[in-house]
Amino acid sequence: MSTATLDKSLDNSAQLLVIARNGIKYKLFEEIMKASPFSMKEWSRYLHLTERTIQRYKNENKSFEIIQSEKIIELSKMLKKGNEVFGNTDNFKKWLNTAIIALGGVMPKDILDSSFGIDMVMDELGRIEHGILA
Repeated sequence: MSTATLDKSLDNSAQLLVIARNGIKYKLFEEIMKASPFSMKEWSRYLHLTERTIQRYKNENKSFEIIQSEKIIELSKMLKKGNEVFGNTDNFKKWLNTAIIALGGVMPKDILDSSFGIDMVMDELGRIEHGILA
């Protein structure tokens, strides 16, 4: 599977369920990671895995477990939405690294280790997209 294939599936929950259950292959994760504004250390925190464990997935050409696969998918959806709302990765990256009052004064990238945090960021992106600024 490629990032383009995953990107097409991001709006289809049934397909995402199958992808998560089968596990995201390390190669796909690596493509997603390289296209994202996050470092390996940040991905490690978001996936609740050590960098060494992620490296082992690479070395053994393993697929991620369903929990990590779901998180990779959630973050991919959020990244896609952010790039659409802000028009490009650079503007979105600046926003991710800015303390946002509507998010309790924290940087969006600091709350992405939880599905609740990802939902909060997605909600805020939706408000920005519709011109509803707090």
